Amino acid sequence: MIETRRRLIGAIATGAGALVLNACSKHEEKEASEVLPVEDLMREHGVLRRILLVYDASVLRLETGQDLSPDVLTRAADIVRKFVEDYHERDEEEHIFPRFERAHAQEPLVRVLRDQHQVGRRLTDRIAATTTRTFKDENERNRLVSTIRQFRHMYDAHAAREDTVLFPDVRKIVSAHEYDAMGEQFEDEEKKRFGEGGFEQIVSQVAALERDVGIYDLATATPV
Repeated sequence: MIETRRRLIGAIATGAGALVLNACSKHEEKEASEVLPVEDLMREHGVLRRILLVYDASVLRLETGQDLSPDVLTRAADIVRKFVEDYHERDEEEHIFPRFERAHAQEPLVRVLRDQHQVGRRLTDRIAATTTRTFKDENERNRLVSTIRQFRHMYDAHAAREDTVLFPDVRKIVSAHEYDAMGEQFEDEEKKRFGEGGFEQIVSQVAALERDVGIYDLATATPV
C-alpha cells in the first residue's frame, strides 16, 4: 500500500511538472513571437527608408528623362500618409513623446521631432498632388524634385535620431509592465487599421513600387 501511494504521488508530481513545463514553453513561444514596442517602431522605419529609396529612384528617372508614371509617386505618398504619418507617427505622438515630456527627458529632441512630423505632412501633400502635368511643366517638375529631396533629407535625419537616441531611452522612462502594455497597444492599433498581417501587406505594396522603378532586386544597390 505504501508503494502504491509513492507511485501515485510520483505520478502526480510528474504530471504537475509536465503542466508547468508546457505552460512555460507556451509562454516562451508567445514572447518569442511578439514584436517589442521599440522593435516595432524600428521596423516601421524600415518601410519609410524603402519609400525614400523609391523617391530617390523616381527623382533620378525624372532628371534623366526615363519613363515614370505619376501613379508611382501618388501610391508612395499614400503609403507615407496612411502608414507612416497616420499610424506610425500617431503612435509616437500619443504613446512615446508624451512619456518623454512627462519625464522631462529628451525634451528639445522631442520638440523638433514633433515639428518635423507636421512639416512632413505638408511635403507629402505636395507629392501626393503629382500628375502627368507636373512632369510636363519644367517649373512644376523642379518643385516636385525639390520637395522630394527636402522630405528625404529631413526623414533620413529624423529616423536616424529616433533609432539611436530616442527609442533606446524608452526603457529608461517606463516600467516593464508599461512597456509590455505599450507593445499590446501598438499591435491592437495595427490590426485595427490594417487587419491581420497588415505590416506584411504594406511591405508588399512597397515592394511593388520598387519593382516599378527598378530597384526591387537588392543586387542593384551593389557597386559594380
